[in-house]
Amino acid sequence: MCVDGVSGVHAQRLTCLGRIEQVIATAHVPGLLQTEEYARAVFGYWVPPLPGSELELWVTYRMRRQEVLSREPAVPYEAVLHESVLRTRVADRRVARAQLDALLCQSERPNVSVRIVPFDVDGFAGASSSFVYAGGRVPTLDTVQRDTPYGSAFLDASAQLLVMRTLFRKVESASLDPSRSREFIHRLSKEM
Repeated sequence: MCVDGVSGVHAQRLTCLGRIEQVIATAHVPGLLQTEEYARAVFGYWVPPLPGSELELWVTYRMRRQEVLSREPAVPYEAVLHESVLRTRVADRRVARAQLDALLCQSERPNVSVRIVPFDVDGFAGASSSFVYAGGRVPTLDTVQRDTPYGSAFLDASAQLLVMRTLFRKVESASLDPSRSREFIHRLSKEM
């Protein structure tokens, strides 16, 4: 299986062999936190469109990857989501509400932190900062994945990784703490 030119095995190893995963999302809910219907809607938007059977393989693969959040030892997972991620309906209102409820459930895991950057936060210029930082078992295995319109780019040079760690902390500092983020998600779910 190939993910944007990168083997699914490589993407799986980034997640499964890591000591930590940190995500900044400004467009979609990160894959490890997506519901099946949300993932189906995201994959259904690809151009060129995936044939139905292939789309279902991608959804199944995404759901299996999520097992990393519940295995022992659990990988620490930190996600910072811009409010736009929560408000963008990739499908209908029902799917959006179910996705918000799933985010609330996942955020209760001891190894999962979900933080929200609201629209009204002052001084936030990180809206184009989406990436996944996968911390390897040793720092020399750390890798950052940035999605682009032309596929995924992987960064692993120490200077690039330092920039990405710094950027993550800057964006995280603009976000609500995990408890206030859960309240924010809950309130938004009620509005849907």
